[in-house]
Amino acid sequence: MRLEAKTVLITAAGQGIGHGSALACAREGARVIATDIDAALLAALAEKAPGIETHVLDVRDDTAITALAAALPALDGLFNCAGYVHNGTVLGCDEAAWDFSFDLNVKSIYRMTRAFLPGMLEKMNRDGTSASILNMASMASSIKGFPNRFAYGATKAAVIGMTKAIAADYVKQGLRCNALCPGTVDTPSLRQRIAASPDPVQAEKDFIARQPMGRLAEVADITPQVVYLLSDESRFVSGQAVLVDGGVTI
Repeated sequence: MRLEAKTVLITAAGQGIGHGSALACAREGARVIATDIDAALLAALAEKAPGIETHVLDVRDDTAITALAAALPALDGLFNCAGYVHNGTVLGCDEAAWDFSFDLNVKSIYRMTRAFLPGMLEKMNRDGTSASILNMASMASSIKGFPNRFAYGATKAAVIGMTKAIAADYVKQGLRCNALCPGTVDTPSLRQRIAASPDPVQAEKDFIARQPMGRLAEVADITPQVVYLLSDESRFVSGQAVLVDGGVTI
């Protein structure tokens, strides 16, 4: 199994890409620690895969993160998946929306990394192993601009910059850090945004139209890349913004 004997923590594991990644990593032999702010979603995940360990966690709560890091064993892999998509231009983004977007999309990764990285480094030094941090970015970032993704694109560009900085700081110690940049993925979050639009039918058509492959990505299109980047198969890959976008940025 590709993740056998590895301990992997995944945030926002209650649904969408985080949920699919938790199941995929468990299938590959990892000890999966799944966190989410929604206890009901975690309960459903645990029922589906009883071997997955779940913890309710708000990734904006530094005290809770620190306590969880102290209670858990050192990680081999950390997937910072939590995030929020703000819709609008700079004129439609007030300071509260801007601050919330950066707190959840960027500062949560800072908090999680600060809390769990020391244990990862200690484990690597002790056992002579490597470890991997994977951060959720997006094709909507420094890679490409999209209409009505002002705050979101800015946060995901920041994630890519932070990822590269972490990778550069710790590459000689055996830590890899990469950013995952999906295209438009058919998740509950996307379905909520479609349903909230003035014309949901047209909104779905518009999302599909920007994918050259002619369809939305499925979660199962993304999770193989998650497993790869958390596994030793990616042992020579670090500091990369890895696109899984269906050809949008060709």
